[in-house]
Amino acid sequence: MTTTAAEKVDRVLPIKEVMYRTSLGRSTIYRHIDNNTFPKQISLGGKRVGWLESSIQNWIDAQHQNSVES
Repeated sequence: MTTTAAEKVDRVLPIKEVMYRTSLGRSTIYRHIDNNTFPKQISLGGKRVGWLESSIQNWIDAQHQNSVES
């Protein structure tokens, strides 16, 4: 079965969802962003920001891979 573009919608996650999925606190996430070790947020207008679900999942997968290789 093939996946079409419509089936591959990349959701935008709010900070609370990112915190839940990564088990990181808000300040830790922003510290990682400042150190270029975490995906940058995207602006949703005003003061709202979010992260693409795929970029967060890729980061989680990379952390797992790094722990397996260590």
